[in-house]
Amino acid sequence: MNSFPTTPSIASHNTRPSRIIIADDEPPARRRLFDLLDELQPAFPHAVVAEVDNGKAALEAAQHGADVLLLDINMPGMDGLETARHLLKMESPPSVIFITAYEQHALEAFEVQAVDYLLKPVRRERLLAALQRAKPLEALAAAVEALPRGARRFFSVSERGRLLLVPSDDVLYFRAEQKYITVVTAEREYLIEDSLTRIDEEFGGRFLRLHRNCLARADLIESFERDADADGEAQWIVTLRGRAERLPVSRRQHAQVRGLAKRVRD
Repeated sequence: MNSFPTTPSIASHNTRPSRIIIADDEPPARRRLFDLLDELQPAFPHAVVAEVDNGKAALEAAQHGADVLLLDINMPGMDGLETARHLLKMESPPSVIFITAYEQHALEAFEVQAVDYLLKPVRRERLLAALQRAKPLEALAAAVEALPRGARRFFSVSERGRLLLVPSDDVLYFRAEQKYITVVTAEREYLIEDSLTRIDEEFGGRFLRLHRNCLARADLIESFERDADADGEAQWIVTLRGRAERLPVSRRQHAQVRGLAKRVRD
């Protein structure tokens, strides 16, 4: 077995070992990382504080405190890239080292953005090097945001010092108010900092723009009708299935919303 020189680690600013979370949906992969870390204990003092098999569990574990998250990219429910973006909402997120089985040509984005990653099967020497140079996630925020993305499975909400995850499937509509967006679900409303334009582009038509300050679930639109506003002026409104709200439609969006409503009725 090769030996490694002891070098300064993330834990060098205090006396405790680094706290590490392993997140991978494959049990053999988690076991391999655990065993490799055990071999590296003299060179990189640490404690594995959690082993999880999905992104949501990784976020929950991180909220209990961690210095490093070894994060698999391909996981069901919430992949590693989305998990890392939610971590950015935390006050003190762990450093993230991505674990991937991607082919080399698919890693260009990681290399260009200078985000550290480990290619499966993980090698001991490479793991030690990644741990020793891991950077705080806040320092890599722009790089993480620039990595390839799909439509997110969850919206992250910071509430009373906790990170809450709202499934995108639960969202009925979004309402923009100044710099915040209200996310409306059947149970309650949440506030997030985001962009309606960005959400619109991200979900590719799943949410329909009713006017510049509102996006609604296209498949929930139940009616499209003429109404009168508070000043007696005629306007168009929609209702969503199972909801009492009457959401106004701008003249600019009138034709698109009317076309969708007609298809729904037919």
